[in-house]
Amino acid sequence: MAHSKSARKRILQTAVKTERNRYYRTRIKNIVKSVHSAVEANDKPAAQEALKVANKSIHSLISKGFIKKTTAARKVSRLHKLVNKIEVA
Repeated sequence: MAHSKSARKRILQTAVKTERNRYYRTRIKNIVKSVHSAVEANDKPAAQEALKVANKSIHSLISKGFIKKTTAARKVSRLHKLVNKIEVA
């Protein structure tokens, strides 16, 4: 248990940040899953719509400082490749 006032404050701040980060991590996973499920169903319009939402959401997390620009670009790029493969198949 923390003894000083600043240590108690840090514990509270850490709890808030942990909860916020967990929310963003879960949100990214669910968004990516929605794109994957649309691709598996071979539903091109739904996949494109899910990709639009994913792109916007993932890039908004850059400005919040949750993920780096290159990480977001990599995730969106991989999702984009998956959606474009639906046409070929």
